[in-house]
Amino acid sequence: MGDTSDNIPGVPSIGEKTAVKIIQQYHDIENAIAHAAEIKPKKASENLAEFQEQARLSKFLATIIRDMPLEMDLSKMTTADIFTPEAYELIKRLEFKSMFSRFEQKTTQTEAVETAFAHIITGAEAKNFFENLKQKETAYILLVDDGVWKGMSVCQKEGEGVFLEITEELPPQTLADCAKDFFVTKNIVKIGHDVKRDIHTVAPFGVDEIYASFDTALAAYLLNPTGNSYEYDDLARDFLEEVYPSAEEVLGKGRSKQPLESLLEGERVAFAARQAEVAFRSKQIMTEKIKENEQEELFYEVEMPLLYVLADMERWGMKVDRQALLAYQKQLAESIETITKEIYELSGEEFNLNSPKQLGVILFEKMGLKGGKKTKTGYSTAADVLEKLKNEAPIVEKILYYRQLAKLKSTYADGLLAVMDDKTDKIYSTFNQTITATGRISSTEPNLQNIPVRLELGRELRRVFVPTSDEFCFLDADYSQIELRVLAHIAGDETLIDAFRHQQDIHRLTASQVFHVPFDEVTSLQRSNAKAVNFGIVYGIGSFSLSQDLGITRKEAEQYIAAYFTKYPKIKEYQERMIKEATEQGYVSTIFHRRRAMPELQSGNFVQRSFGERVAMNMPIQGSAADIIKIAMVKVHRALKEGGFRSRLILQVHDELLIETALEEKEAVAKILKENMEQAVALSVPLDVDVHEGQNWLDAK
Repeated sequence: MGDTSDNIPGVPSIGEKTAVKIIQQYHDIENAIAHAAEIKPKKASENLAEFQEQARLSKFLATIIRDMPLEMDLSKMTTADIFTPEAYELIKRLEFKSMFSRFEQKTTQTEAVETAFAHIITGAEAKNFFENLKQKETAYILLVDDGVWKGMSVCQKEGEGVFLEITEELPPQTLADCAKDFFVTKNIVKIGHDVKRDIHTVAPFGVDEIYASFDTALAAYLLNPTGNSYEYDDLARDFLEEVYPSAEEVLGKGRSKQPLESLLEGERVAFAARQAEVAFRSKQIMTEKIKENEQEELFYEVEMPLLYVLADMERWGMKVDRQALLAYQKQLAESIETITKEIYELSGEEFNLNSPKQLGVILFEKMGLKGGKKTKTGYSTAADVLEKLKNEAPIVEKILYYRQLAKLKSTYADGLLAVMDDKTDKIYSTFNQTITATGRISSTEPNLQNIPVRLELGRELRRVFVPTSDEFCFLDADYSQIELRVLAHIAGDETLIDAFRHQQDIHRLTASQVFHVPFDEVTSLQRSNAKAVNFGIVYGIGSFSLSQDLGITRKEAEQYIAAYFTKYPKIKEYQERMIKEATEQGYVSTIFHRRRAMPELQSGNFVQRSFGERVAMNMPIQGSAADIIKIAMVKVHRALKEGGFRSRLILQVHDELLIETALEEKEAVAKILKENMEQAVALSVPLDVDVHEGQNWLDAK
């Protein structure tokens, strides 16, 4: 049968069962070859005869030679301690990770390269260290493995560092107590890495805040928003080229995620302390790059204060009415059951609705619908395929509706119940500051920014989100058409600017311009189509996509777009200018100098290059809108804090802010919300904000 792992070929078409039968019957290869004609099945018989030399070769390769002459003294073949530093270096290089634990933690490394890195493992040492810490610029790193705090490292000078390791003599509470003054004082300029995470790490130990003036993870993201990650090894590679080889010794690719327990003491100290040193060194270089990019205001006045806003939002959470959510879950289950029965009736049989293969057979073979795309695994039943067929047969639209309901139930009803805190009935989402290339904040675990709004039943989900108690209500504020307003400002289009200044209906105006009808005679369909054009232009939409969205011919879509640019020529000029500048500079930027690199524009692939052109047109708009809402969040959060209000900002969804407002503070907070959002920045067009009140998120929206 051969052995592929050892490159022993064997005989083709003979597997383990056949091989066992042959050996049991004929006992060895030579006898089996001699009786090849008698062997069954026929294929094995033919192949054994044809590949008999290969069979002999395979036996030769697999046979252990036992008569090799050895000139060795058995008395000298003894072992002493095999767990030496040399052995450790060897298994580390060969990545025998399961053997790490066999080495004693106190084994000394062959050479203590990082002699300036100190190790603190007792409460007395930690107390003494922080009491005598100089009040000067300091980088600190909290070391966390799988959510467990393992210690912290501190650096105040290149080439030096201290690792305070959590041990029995230095438990986390003791370390937090010793470091508390360091964390909360504003006298020491602190450099951290993912400070928002650090705040949550020390909060359970009585440390209310960490005042840091520089976050290397945020800075790395700002300087390279399309990076895959911003760990310490990424910092070393991207910002410390001159010391990267030495940094790689303890922060090689992927090492920043390696468990501390897998390292020997000397290496562990160097690994931990080096992280603070990498942050310390990186900050010096990042500061200059941020200044060169004119991003100082964006970093120090927006991104850094924003991390504290998001930390507060994450800590407070958002309450869910458990009974309302259970009722919603039941309603979805009943709706799914009803639509499933209707689909079975239309198809004439029951099948697995979640199986694309079975669904494809029903639609394209049994029901004979045209337009099926057959793949290796069956017909494609992707959403874009079914959307084109929904007018061909009633079953298609019901299937699409079924999928929407199933998504609502599994992702939202079931999903939210799974992550609710049993004690508080709250959901604690994570708001990510370093994920999107445009600067937008994202929400994960769960994603509260993706609560569906298009489907009526989806919108109902917002009803289950309620204030913490009867003492509060919700105030919800959102920007009106912020991306179109940013487009008008950046492009400098006088027609759009004038319309916004005079509070005209932008979509009606566009319909009037594009379809050549008086403003007051625009139909609802024309306005709806113009709305699609307005927002499509922001995203660099082409005639094909617009025709698909509006259900019109591609030629009509081309005419719509051409008419749009005729009436708004400055927007066309803006788009062409952005593509040209992005190609020449290698990046595009927002009003506030947030950059995104544009390597796609240099691609030889047409599809990739076209994508780059759309990004070049859209990123300055979407990114500027993201910057504006961030500025507004910082202002609103600061006003609530400084005013001593009980009300709290608890959610941001792109251009919308949600505040849990104390009833007695409602009028004052509504004013703070509207004024700070509308006055976040000064554009050539006014920012318009609507504020609504409600006892749940849906009513407030």
